[in-house]
Amino acid sequence: MELGQEWSTPPIALTLETVRAWAVWRTEVERRLMPRFARHEARRRAWAYLRGLLSPVERKNGWQLAEVNGDTTPYGVQHLLGRAQWDADAIRDDLRSYVVEHLGHPQAVLVVDETGFLQKGQHAAGVARHDSGTAGRVAHGHMGVVVTYATPQGPRMLARELYLPKEWTHDAPRCTGAGIPAERLFAPQPPLAPQRLQRAFDHGVPAAGVTGESVYGDNRSLRLWLAEHRHAHVLAVSGQAYVWRAGRQQQGKTLLAALAAAGWWRLRAGDGAKGPRWDDWPGLPLATPRQPRWRRWLWVRRSLSAPTELTAYVVLAPQVTVLATVVQVAGSRWPVERCFDTATGEGGLEQ
Repeated sequence: MELGQEWSTPPIALTLETVRAWAVWRTEVERRLMPRFARHEARRRAWAYLRGLLSPVERKNGWQLAEVNGDTTPYGVQHLLGRAQWDADAIRDDLRSYVVEHLGHPQAVLVVDETGFLQKGQHAAGVARHDSGTAGRVAHGHMGVVVTYATPQGPRMLARELYLPKEWTHDAPRCTGAGIPAERLFAPQPPLAPQRLQRAFDHGVPAAGVTGESVYGDNRSLRLWLAEHRHAHVLAVSGQAYVWRAGRQQQGKTLLAALAAAGWWRLRAGDGAKGPRWDDWPGLPLATPRQPRWRRWLWVRRSLSAPTELTAYVVLAPQVTVLATVVQVAGSRWPVERCFDTATGEGGLEQ
């Protein structure tokens, strides 16, 4: 979990060589993905759909994509997404292999996060009332767990899982009507994370560690699973979470309230929307892990712009890991938010 250099993603210069490289990329993607569609018509529709998603058209719904591709109705797109026979998980695996082949890096970070999309109606799979960060309130929509691969070249989405609340998994006819397999059971969002992460590790995705927000850090089972499999991690935790320190369990908010005024280090945790993000960080040792030559800490981030705002992180990593590395791993979550925004605004993710 040692990072040798600070990450920065240079802007892409639009040159003739860049355009040619894009053409080569499109040919390679077509070669990889199209065999997943058995019928010629499905392959044609799939490739047209991908071209539409990458087009500059503002909205990426069925009607707009049909117009971009010269169709008079959206029926072709709707058939591809709703009735044509193809394996979405196999294409996900193709994407993972492509990302690792071109962007794999031993110091990359796997970021587990959730994202939601507003959606009206009652019939779309998994739609329910959720606490939506997109809307800033409880709203009707979808919620999903996403694993993103944060590399020096920028973040790329790697795996996804739709969250199905109990009101869905306990209603078999409703699931059948939405095409949800009968064997799909209810699982809270944090337990979905190990399944997605394990698949990435099983397929050789190189990564130095895992990070995520407090909905995952507060889940002790997830932290134990990562520790048992020797996966270094920097997970945010809320003040309600309990950690072992000085031979007993203590609540995070109690430890935060007792932080000393001295012993803070000012470090850069990457770039935000307004430029470099500098924060102050103190650390507290936690219970020694069972893994030899590993350590567990509680590191706390204090924002310079809002000094009363504190964010705690439970960290498990080799003893040689320095604070600058921890800060950089924690900061790798923020570019993922821009990744969601880009996928939503330019790739039609929510449509």
